Amino acid sequence: MDVLTGSSVVCEVRVQASPETIFPLLVEGERSARWFGRAASIEPRPGGVYRTELSDQIVAVGEIVEIDEPRRVVLTFGWEGSDEVPPGSSRVQITLEPDGDETVVRLLHDGLPDGAAEEHGQGWDLFLPRLATLAAGGDPGAYVPRATQLKARHD
Repeated sequence: MDVLTGSSVVCEVRVQASPETIFPLLVEGERSARWFGRAASIEPRPGGVYRTELSDQIVAVGEIVEIDEPRRVVLTFGWEGSDEVPPGSSRVQITLEPDGDETVVRLLHDGLPDGAAEEHGQGWDLFLPRLATLAAGGDPGAYVPRATQLKARHD
């Protein structure tokens, strides 16, 4: 469930896996692309580049701010070619909290401009369950962007 607070999105999902299993899915490009996009390049160190292609027209770009393995990742985030949320203009913080045999994955996406939180919340509602499926040993399948996303990013 999302809680939208002004320019922030807060999401949470329970995952049937340990933080040690989930963490590489956040910071290793090939593994990250299996749940978030189709290709990713991630330099897992402070100051390292973060770039994920969801399609030819939809590319997330930012930089790693903090890594605390296997508990937390913080990165800047934005969209290539976007005036509303340009590369590196917002911040995503993902924390992994063990809870018995599960892990609670909490995502805070802040620094979004007014009006952008709802769309980004819908996106995280789509992608975090894909992360949970992959981490639990399942196959989330290929990500196929909706036609409306392609049109909005292309205009």
